[in-house]
Amino acid sequence: MAETGDQAARTTARVIADDNEALDAARELAVRLAEGAAQRDRERRLPREEIEWYSQSGLWGITVPKAYGGAGVSFVTLTEVFKLISAADSSLGQLPQNHFGLVDVIALTGTEEQKRFFFGEVLAGKRFGNGFSEKGTKHVLDLKTRVLRDGDDYVVNGTKFYSTGALFAHYVPVLGLDADGRGWLAWIPQGTPGLAITDDWSGFGQRTTASGTITLDNVRVSASHVFPAHRVSDLPTLNGPVSQILQAAIDAGIARAAVDDTLTFVRERARPWVDSGVERASEDPLTLREIGHLHIQLHAAEALLERAARLFDAIAAQDAISEDDVARASVAVGEAKVLTTEAALLAGEKLFELSGTQSTLAAHNLDRHWRNARTHTLHDPVRWKYHLVGNYYLNGKKPARHAWN
Repeated sequence: MAETGDQAARTTARVIADDNEALDAARELAVRLAEGAAQRDRERRLPREEIEWYSQSGLWGITVPKAYGGAGVSFVTLTEVFKLISAADSSLGQLPQNHFGLVDVIALTGTEEQKRFFFGEVLAGKRFGNGFSEKGTKHVLDLKTRVLRDGDDYVVNGTKFYSTGALFAHYVPVLGLDADGRGWLAWIPQGTPGLAITDDWSGFGQRTTASGTITLDNVRVSASHVFPAHRVSDLPTLNGPVSQILQAAIDAGIARAAVDDTLTFVRERARPWVDSGVERASEDPLTLREIGHLHIQLHAAEALLERAARLFDAIAAQDAISEDDVARASVAVGEAKVLTTEAALLAGEKLFELSGTQSTLAAHNLDRHWRNARTHTLHDPVRWKYHLVGNYYLNGKKPARHAWN
């Protein structure tokens, strides 16, 4: 898909200066994105206009380091931004998740020239999609895509799926292996010959992420656009935990949206149970118990998420990051991800139990919260988070270093 005229013309985004400005921008944008979110999901209308609002707001550039003109915001701020946007519209909340992981890859592995160029592109409003995962392989790290050197360039061949954000991206970074089995990321400009993006995502949740298929047929990429992705796992870095904390923040946002809609429906529409002896559903003692439980679960999840983000900030401020640091970060975000996953699923389910049959009507589209939570939380299984955390505390086993830990 070639870059549209609108995409090509709108390349000068707002540049956010600091954490407070980022949070203010996210709160303002969330209000706009929440309007029509239910209808976009119902109709599966791709958010082409809304994603322009998002990237033009400057929020996609907030992790560009200060040395390169960005705000270099804290992880505490970054996760709060993701929560705010995901509560408004979780598909739009997910769309930049890989973009931020890729900005981190540039910071960790790029040459000085690559950093200056690509950080400049991000600050101008350019968006990165992703071409990471593949269908039909043994596991997520079993890749068939190849990124092979050919003279002064690289040539990329393969097929990708779960390509969130690629349809809306100015660059599509594609992960593949070289002849020695090492991972490389090729930043492919939208419209490059041989690159094709198909909007064939049919998941029942996260409907408007366009997380479909990328095909790559002898795609030629300049060496200046190729990064040694293997280094972010070969060396102790926070790149894997960064991916995880953003996933957890999206789920926390979904949970918050479901809880908020539950409160509104119970207050305004639900009826008390006939045996409760009260006039309003909001006075039903058993409903009150469940509302209390939901908030305790949500607040616990948010607290562990913030705890992990503060640990990330402390580690990132060090002169060097050790294997022990990465392990601590992976475990901390693993703990948070267990609770954000469970809170999102619980809130999506309890919404109907507490709101009653009327809440299931298609006109309200409240099932989107559970659908979105169930779909997004399948990214990596919580049962393995329990294993990771237990193995670390009991046996001192450090988690494997990759994007799912």
